[in-house]
Amino acid sequence: MSSEKGKGMTANANTQQEIKAYTVIRSRRRTVALQVREDGSVIVRAPDRLSGSVIEAFVSEKQDWIRRQKEICLERSKNRLCVSSEQRRQGMERAGEVIARRTAYFADVMGVDYGRITIREQKTRWGSCSSAGNLNFNWKLILLSPEVLDYVVVHELAHRREMNHSDAFWRIVEQVLPDYRKRRKLLREVYL
Repeated sequence: MSSEKGKGMTANANTQQEIKAYTVIRSRRRTVALQVREDGSVIVRAPDRLSGSVIEAFVSEKQDWIRRQKEICLERSKNRLCVSSEQRRQGMERAGEVIARRTAYFADVMGVDYGRITIREQKTRWGSCSSAGNLNFNWKLILLSPEVLDYVVVHELAHRREMNHSDAFWRIVEQVLPDYRKRRKLLREVYL
């Protein structure tokens, strides 16, 4: 797999802010794909033998899509949780206590059991539940409001009855937290 820098120029000179810089990653794939990373950089994944001019035309054709994705990345960065190393240290300590207490409380309310609780710093998840009943939570939950933290705890405990996101699963969540939709919306406004 090789990587190369490319420059794409649009045929339409009237286009505002053309996307000119991108990185091409070639491999044995059959199709061309675009990716806009969180930092706004553009990656083109292309078959080994695809010509540079075809890649350039592809990027040119996708200018509007790339621009929209960059705007989404910028919006998300405004709502991303940023913490210092001291906040992280203190947060990890506190998270174990707070999350364990809330999990025990809601497990009792819901009539479910669980295995061990692990506090981590996942990059893309707030929580998870294994088929063995072990629960993982992101320590950054304690930086959010208690109502959002409780939503994640209840969500993961509901997986002790339904290991999916079926209607039955959401009914379990709703029995404990009738306003779970509002809480879920609040959670979705925060990015790890």
